[in-house]
Amino acid sequence: MTEQTQRAEPAAEPADAARAEPAAEPADAARAVPATSGQVPSAPATAGGGPEHTADTPPRDRRVFRALARWTAAVLVCGGLGAGTAYGISSMERSDVPGLATESDGRWSYPRLSLPALPAGSQRPFTDGNRHRIHHADLRKLLLPAPSGATPDKKLTGGWVSADQYVSEYVEDNRADLRQALEDYAVRHIAARGWTMPDGTTARVYLLRFNSEDMAEEFTGTEIGAGLSPDVLLRSAPGEVGIDEGWETETPADGRSAVSVYTEAKPVGPEHTRQAYVVAGDTVALIIHTRKGEALSVPFHQTLVLQNQLLG
Repeated sequence: MTEQTQRAEPAAEPADAARAEPAAEPADAARAVPATSGQVPSAPATAGGGPEHTADTPPRDRRVFRALARWTAAVLVCGGLGAGTAYGISSMERSDVPGLATESDGRWSYPRLSLPALPAGSQRPFTDGNRHRIHHADLRKLLLPAPSGATPDKKLTGGWVSADQYVSEYVEDNRADLRQALEDYAVRHIAARGWTMPDGTTARVYLLRFNSEDMAEEFTGTEIGAGLSPDVLLRSAPGEVGIDEGWETETPADGRSAVSVYTEAKPVGPEHTRQAYVVAGDTVALIIHTRKGEALSVPFHQTLVLQNQLLG
């Protein structure tokens, strides 16, 4: 038994040694050539010693690789074009995208509006505790700002103006009486802003502050809700003036302001004028738009609505 054991142990050494050697090394070496390297492994020799494939007939693996590469490239190109198109459309304004452009209705682009701060302890003009409907905010900050693209009027910059400047908007024959009325009803301040738009429209806004709502109403010769009428003609519209039939916004039911809107009646001269009066508490607003040919109603009504909101 001892001799058999001793003989069995040496017999196992060759088998172990054979297993230790990498018998598959040639096959591994063939597989080690990367398919993306551009090199194709040499074809195994046939019994006659020549290659199995000729140079005119690529191996099957090479044909598969080339087809896969072509499809991959096509997918990447299409994907890139699609992503680029999507990004281009998403970064465009709506009006820049063909088929999605929105035609302008003629409104002007005003900056975002906000009411000015009040002095400590003061109230808004239409609160219950403000009996005389006084605007305690700085009158200049209640003026509508100029819209985008406007050229500011060098005389009407949003600051204080004199009574003479205000009455200069009217025909000369009635300026003396109007100036006397401003003194009789004790106008406290007058602020004004003017500008000219690229289409030639000239806009001017005046705010007149009196001592109370009653004084403002007496100056304009009206009562809240009764409607306003110009006491004298504007120098830019010296002829007949009629009601603006296109104005559809009625006086608010809460009675915060009274609005009257007028347009120069035909026939007009080289320029057409639209005008409006607003009485809001202790403040009277005069809004004027003048343009060669015709002063368009849309931007005029827009200006009127926004100025009225600032006063309300």
